[in-house]
Amino acid sequence: MKPIRTFPYLTLLLILYSCNQKNMNEPEAKSSAEFPDGVAYEIFIQSWADGNDDGIGDFKGATQKLDYLEELGVSAVWLMPIMPSPSYHKYDVTDYKAIHPDYGTMEDFKTFLSEAHKRNIKVVIDMIINHTAAEHPWFLEAKKGKDNPYRDFYVWADRDSIANQIAKKEVSQDSDNITQWHAVDNQKEKEHYYGFFWGGMPDLNFDNPKVREEIYDIGRFWLEDVGVDGFRLDAAKHIFPDDRLKDSYEFWQEYRDEMRKIKPDVYLVGEVWASSEIVKEFAKGLPALFNFDLAGSIQQSVMQGKDVAATIEGPKWVNLENEDLVSRLIKQREVFKSATDDYKDAIFLSNHDQNRVMSNFKGDIKKAKMAASILFTLPGTPYIYYGEEIGMLGKKPDPNIREPFLWTNAENDSLRTSWMEPKFTLEKSVHPLSQQIENPNSLWNHYYKWIQLRNSSEVLTKGEIEEFNNQNFNLLAFSRVLGDEKVHVIHNLSSNSQSLKIMPKEILFGEENIQNGNLKANSSIVFK
Repeated sequence: MKPIRTFPYLTLLLILYSCNQKNMNEPEAKSSAEFPDGVAYEIFIQSWADGNDDGIGDFKGATQKLDYLEELGVSAVWLMPIMPSPSYHKYDVTDYKAIHPDYGTMEDFKTFLSEAHKRNIKVVIDMIINHTAAEHPWFLEAKKGKDNPYRDFYVWADRDSIANQIAKKEVSQDSDNITQWHAVDNQKEKEHYYGFFWGGMPDLNFDNPKVREEIYDIGRFWLEDVGVDGFRLDAAKHIFPDDRLKDSYEFWQEYRDEMRKIKPDVYLVGEVWASSEIVKEFAKGLPALFNFDLAGSIQQSVMQGKDVAATIEGPKWVNLENEDLVSRLIKQREVFKSATDDYKDAIFLSNHDQNRVMSNFKGDIKKAKMAASILFTLPGTPYIYYGEEIGMLGKKPDPNIREPFLWTNAENDSLRTSWMEPKFTLEKSVHPLSQQIENPNSLWNHYYKWIQLRNSSEVLTKGEIEEFNNQNFNLLAFSRVLGDEKVHVIHNLSSNSQSLKIMPKEILFGEENIQNGNLKANSSIVFK
């Protein structure tokens, strides 16, 4: 029988003192909400954590940092591409059933997966099926000639028949490529192949049943044999060209059905940069879709200091006249839910294809905090792009928005990756995580507090959104409703205090932000 452990009297006093120092206005830290109601975290493994000291992030390093994600309150990770590829970003796959050797072995990945599941963290992987790499064995065979059995795995056309399509296409949010048809090895007189993004990414031919069979088997491998929880479907809008959107809609419904046969609770989230009416039709097959318009609306509202709605037009966001963030979001949700009962909005501030929000805010931590406050109080599944919580900086080209994560100061940061020389996220411009954890006013602690609040509130994780009577465009105000429960949220977007003109009955979060009936500049409250 083990003796009972006793504490010296002084130690007990210190413990009691520490407990009494807790800020009673901060939410209690609880386990994360179940995904997809909880918070997700997007990771570029290459830049995340280097576990074997070769300068490149890998799954051994990532496994060591799962405790960090659990502490932050994350309930799922979305891993950018992890399969073999000739490029650093790996969005052009050469082997769909393997792990890129830079990231480790399949066993390393399975260890990461198992450890994530022990922490109740789901694992969603990028699935790139719109196209393969030009180095994929299928395409290497296909380009040998018209009689090759893999020829019809891709889309081909005689040069004469596509003469009017070889002209440059418009730049869009998801692609700055301006040509779609490409010659094989510069043999311009022969057949061309279709590649929406560029010649190194030939599009697969989904009119070919054999292609679909291969794609479904790849899904089965990752869901059944490996055990991942779902897929983020890259370039979901482009399975067929834009003049065949109906075929794309129908394909994704078929894909969903096939994946649910394998794993009934599979999580599928799609990337579709398009208007709400187009996105609606994709929702019938992809019950979660990234809300790009909302990301633009949040950023524009924060930057302009007033409640605005934005939408995608060509390569950029533009403000919508006579609309605001909340009313537009409510309309969007009604549209999406009319397509499918199980729709779940995937909400975010930025991702791996966009300038980092802190750079858009020109390093203004108050704006970064406000954007996070808005994100974590809206309905849907909030996604954090890795490093957003410490204010990582970055502007295109793409490698500069995918720079190494800063865990601690350089001399002690054994897990920091060094595969590239960062230009934006440097210690002189971004405080490493270890420093921010110790600073109660840091951006990281701001993220932590809001995530804990969200995870501990059923109405914030699962509730719907309603308009809240507000005539002040400097305030972003709305209600969250679940059954008989209702809470109200007000964010002051401006750099000046604003009159509330109400008397909250019970303040759940942010009581210190009210002064003489006013809401302080760049602050928020949640109340009943």
